[in-house]
Amino acid sequence: MSVTEAEKFFGAGEARTPAAHKILQRMADVGLGYLGLGQPLTTLSGGERQRLKLAAQMAEKGGVYVLDEPTTGLHLADVEQLLGLLDRLVDSGKSVIVVEHHQAVMAHADWMVDLGPGAGHDGGRIVFEGTPADLVAARSTLTGEHLAAYVGT
Repeated sequence: MSVTEAEKFFGAGEARTPAAHKILQRMADVGLGYLGLGQPLTTLSGGERQRLKLAAQMAEKGGVYVLDEPTTGLHLADVEQLLGLLDRLVDSGKSVIVVEHHQAVMAHADWMVDLGPGAGHDGGRIVFEGTPADLVAARSTLTGEHLAAYVGT
């Protein structure tokens, strides 16, 4: 049974189990509705494991979420679902910090900090700080150039 099927099953009727339903709902909220119940953690990608941890942490009262490349291995539709979840977290007063290379996530951000000017030994310095729109307008970094091409400006 998938998480989505189990969420429906434990959400209503004779099998109604509110505690299980809440957990399954959080898993679906982070885009893991397709996973099978009992699926071994060793079969999950890094992004899936990170989103599973996020689902667990959403039950806590924490105010800051730090995600490292949460879109790894995701289909574009799943990225959109993740962005919706991140928006809901921010709207509920949480702070969300995402380390990400996915341009859809960058374009969706409220604020960006771009490190560079290159990778590895050539990086590590803040080369831009501001909104994605400002980065696209400035095109002052490699990230800015790629993001501008992504958004079509």
